[in-house]
Amino acid sequence: MRHIETAGTVAEPPGPPFGDRPIKRPPPGGRAPEQTPSVENLVTSVRNAIRVRHYSHRTEESYVGWIRRYVVFHGGRHPMRMGESEIRDFLNDLAVRRRVSSSTQNQALSALLFLYKEVLHRNVGWVDSVVRAKRPKHLPVVLTPEEVRAILSEMTGVYRLMASVLYGAGIRLSECLELRVKDLDFEEEAIVVRGGKGEKDRVTLLPKSLEEPLKQHLARVRKLHERDRAGDPPVEATLPGALARKYVGAGLEWGWQYLFPMPNTFVDPETGRLLRHHAHESGIQRAVKEAVRKSGIVKQATCHTFRHSFATHLLEAGYNIRTVQKLLGHQDIRTTMIYTHVAGSKKLGVRSPIDTL
Repeated sequence: MRHIETAGTVAEPPGPPFGDRPIKRPPPGGRAPEQTPSVENLVTSVRNAIRVRHYSHRTEESYVGWIRRYVVFHGGRHPMRMGESEIRDFLNDLAVRRRVSSSTQNQALSALLFLYKEVLHRNVGWVDSVVRAKRPKHLPVVLTPEEVRAILSEMTGVYRLMASVLYGAGIRLSECLELRVKDLDFEEEAIVVRGGKGEKDRVTLLPKSLEEPLKQHLARVRKLHERDRAGDPPVEATLPGALARKYVGAGLEWGWQYLFPMPNTFVDPETGRLLRHHAHESGIQRAVKEAVRKSGIVKQATCHTFRHSFATHLLEAGYNIRTVQKLLGHQDIRTTMIYTHVAGSKKLGVRSPIDTL
């Protein structure tokens, strides 16, 4: 799952280092006491189990984080020595004392169920008597076309182009950052989103108005790529999973370069190769936040608001909801239908009865 939406973090209370228990010496002539594997070894097993199932990197970090918090909450005890009652106590603490959101609590439960079922091979069943955090039903924040125009007018350079792609194609921020040169099809006016949420590929729009800005941007990226190839050692683009081993040298090919590459490079500690990753999400997030402030818009708009606005504006323009569902990559049409609740009444032809008085 590039991600599940993480609703906040829970600070870890201080505690002893994982697996930092002294080794008990066996008595003379006796048997050594049974040793519980260290939690750090367990974390390694969790990471391996997640990677075998091809879950996203964000899911991996989220699950490992919750497992660590679970162990710290119970004073460093190994999960092998715990079960349903300890899981219930941990989840109740999240809901009652820490007051986390329902999605955060459900995420923690998913992580622990994965730990016991897939790693420890124990069936803990459904955890009963858990205090469920209340799940609020919020409508998404949606900008008007005029507000989108105002925000974009306050942005410049590559961040304006990134924000334009977010709105024009209706893609998530992570999907935008992970776009590669080969994912743009100017002839078909399409963008291929690879490995989106749920590791699903889909095709969405490549806006006609962004063709020329994108081509100009690609020309600048190509110059950077040519300098990378000519370097000693050359700089390669990072590749997902085991593709770097399967397609040797693919990271040097033009098609595999990121559409929005990071300015800096780094050395892979395992291979020693010089690599370039995609731009970090914090840059565009700060740029959008500042543009919203400068434009005077009071809505709590973020990068993801552009995706909400994309869907709502298509529905207001009369496009079929199934078409919008396909462009957004929603598995369930009920997820897409939430945008029908925020579509403007003027665009939907609804008139208040007070206007007829």
